[in-house]
Amino acid sequence: MAKAARASDKRAPVTPSSTTLVWFRNDLRVDDHRALAAACGAGGVVPVFILDRAAMGQWPLGGASRWWLHGSLTALAADLEQRGSRLILRQGDTATLLLELAAASGATTVMCSRAYEPWAAAQEQQVRDRLAAAGVTLKRYAGALLFEPEAVRTKTGDPYKVYTPFWRATSGGQPPAPPIAAPQTIPAPAKWPRSDALASWSLLPTRPDWAAGMRAEWTPGTSGARARLETFFQSALADYPAARNRPDIVGTSRLSPHLHFGEISPATCWHAAKAYAQRHNTPAASLEVFLKELVWREFSYHLLVHWPTLPDAPFRADFARFPWADNAAQLAAWQRGQTGYPIVDAGMRELWTTGWMHNRVRMIVGSFLVKNLLLPWQAGEAWFWDTLVDADLASNSASWQWVAGSGADAAPYFRIFNPVTQGETYDPDGIYVRKWVPEIARLPNVLLHKPWTAPREILAAAGITLGKTYPQPIVDHSITRIRALDAFKSLKTL
Repeated sequence: MAKAARASDKRAPVTPSSTTLVWFRNDLRVDDHRALAAACGAGGVVPVFILDRAAMGQWPLGGASRWWLHGSLTALAADLEQRGSRLILRQGDTATLLLELAAASGATTVMCSRAYEPWAAAQEQQVRDRLAAAGVTLKRYAGALLFEPEAVRTKTGDPYKVYTPFWRATSGGQPPAPPIAAPQTIPAPAKWPRSDALASWSLLPTRPDWAAGMRAEWTPGTSGARARLETFFQSALADYPAARNRPDIVGTSRLSPHLHFGEISPATCWHAAKAYAQRHNTPAASLEVFLKELVWREFSYHLLVHWPTLPDAPFRADFARFPWADNAAQLAAWQRGQTGYPIVDAGMRELWTTGWMHNRVRMIVGSFLVKNLLLPWQAGEAWFWDTLVDADLASNSASWQWVAGSGADAAPYFRIFNPVTQGETYDPDGIYVRKWVPEIARLPNVLLHKPWTAPREILAAAGITLGKTYPQPIVDHSITRIRALDAFKSLKTL
């Protein structure tokens, strides 16, 4: 495929003998894109993105994802234009529109990358059937993952339920296929179909415009992804095993939204990391931990493909009987970052402002929701789905179930994060909390993560009135920890 793409790059512009639609999904890039490379070798290419809101069912794009998608499509369109092509945008039923676009452009083939969400798999089958009935062929290619989920099996042929053996299986065999280069030019079709204007989709917030923090933090598109990857290599890869747990420093790659929208492929990240580590003598342990994070993402997709109810129902059936609480006021306090626990509130405010939250803090706020508040993990999953720029159905559902204890290879039920000690351990100088919870910034470090223990005179000197300028804790951690343990133990007696 790569050879065909390179050969097509050298051809002089001619009227193509055939035309192919390249149906972009969560693969918004031009490099390491096997469907695009194959299409370039076959004749004229019509790149297409279809916004099919109905197909997504109960998982429509959240607000932060809509903002990111606008930027990602803008970047993809520019990358295509640099190669002599253009991006056709349409909104509506995918199969209907692909048939319409095929008729308008004379295409007899549609090529796409595989998507793994249950709704996307069902959509793909419907598209294949309707195209075939009209004499149009759908060809699907891999590329969103390092390994196809069906290719990784236990010795008995079953899918994996535990991450560590999954890691061993994926890291101990053939490495992921190396990425292929982007085509230098993309052959144009004989005629172009019409396109929607991206602005007409109203993906960006306006009244109010709540995306200022996301604009300051992120650059959607392949250029932004590659810059983020290079910055991570240079500034954080060597210290990654320890630094990735510190929200007060930039110690993680922050590649998750770029990977979710397919602006950069996991194979590109994998091979680039190995090459960089070899050139710069990066500690082997640091490289391995980063590669394990890429494979954790793979494991989430592995689970989603083999257990498609993962986003909605507990992986462990006994958790269907779990005695969850129902407290709208406490859920709202958690969502707004007003729980009275500074590390929790900092994380929730970072999420609301930037569309992202540090992974260590995601575990802390997740544990607080499902174990201290005893609220169902689906409530956290839904909030993250709307507010995260990296809202990924596989990772979001697998991770929430992991925190709740109901998922595959989940955290033990007795692992309940103490938000005070977590804050003191991973934000020891209070840099993270002071950034996102400025109303308590004047407290000394020893009291910053537990302001309710501060003497009245220290609170007054710091300008804090608990219950007014900053909330009292909405629950007592020690009491709710015992309540959670009792609830988990009750599953064994029901």
